[in-house]
Amino acid sequence: MRAITFSAYGGPDVLQLSEVPVPEPGPGQVRLAVRTAGVNPIDWKIRSGAMQQNFQVPFPHIPGLEVAGVVDAVGEGADFAVGDEVFGWSETGAYAEYALAKAVAPKPASLSWVDAAALPVAGETALRVLGLLGIQEGETLLIHGASGAVGRFAAQVAVARGLTVIGTGGSRSLDDLKSLGVDPVLYGDGWLERVREASPGPVDAVFDAAGRGVLPGSVELRGTKERIVTIADGAAFELGIPFSSMSEQTREVLTEIAGWVTDRGVGVVQGRSYPLAEAAAAQVESEGGHPGGKLTIAVS
Repeated sequence: MRAITFSAYGGPDVLQLSEVPVPEPGPGQVRLAVRTAGVNPIDWKIRSGAMQQNFQVPFPHIPGLEVAGVVDAVGEGADFAVGDEVFGWSETGAYAEYALAKAVAPKPASLSWVDAAALPVAGETALRVLGLLGIQEGETLLIHGASGAVGRFAAQVAVARGLTVIGTGGSRSLDDLKSLGVDPVLYGDGWLERVREASPGPVDAVFDAAGRGVLPGSVELRGTKERIVTIADGAAFELGIPFSSMSEQTREVLTEIAGWVTDRGVGVVQGRSYPLAEAAAAQVESEGGHPGGKLTIAVS
């Protein structure tokens, strides 16, 4: 099968379109004929070697966590059948024509392949952190990076749950955030004063999905370190603020994510979709930090 592989850490040039054996599913696994793979910052962070202290990979390695495709083969005990359309997390790398997975869920018929592949990481992260923050109806939530895939998903869920949401973002995203029911605030220097102007009352919780050095200001805004969670700023460890990174990769979480999309209209903004052979270009755009939407790879 065709797959993107790399055999040494480095820049995007280490990514190669290769021919590798088709994997065989083990107990509890399904093999997917991949339709679309999601592109995430962790993909290029692993490739560059930035994660190797905590996340070493065997070589050759196939990148990609998020996957959507058709079940092609079923391992013992897997609760799916050949032909099922599913989405979830790949265990063998999603930048490939075939991938193995355990944590998958049925793809709703109304969901496109591109949208399905864009949901697992953003949806799971958003729901996990909102749970950690213990958000309640009537409260005010500040989301740093509300225009990104994770922050935007979280903002929509929080608005649907009856919260007032203040979301920071770039100038191009403010109208989009406002259309979602979010009180938009421009990020960057002066953000703290702009948030105070947007919310004359207290901010009850802070979700940092941006990692732009906003934690000290968030503590000042809250007057406490409680109910502040980041997924993006390593300074959290020195400040004594929770850094949430352990994902819950289960069928149940994926089903909940799909429900928010199909029943409540929550979604992600799509960016460019690249062909498999141009996966390196997709990672370059992701590494640039301003893709303008979710990046995906069209495999078949």
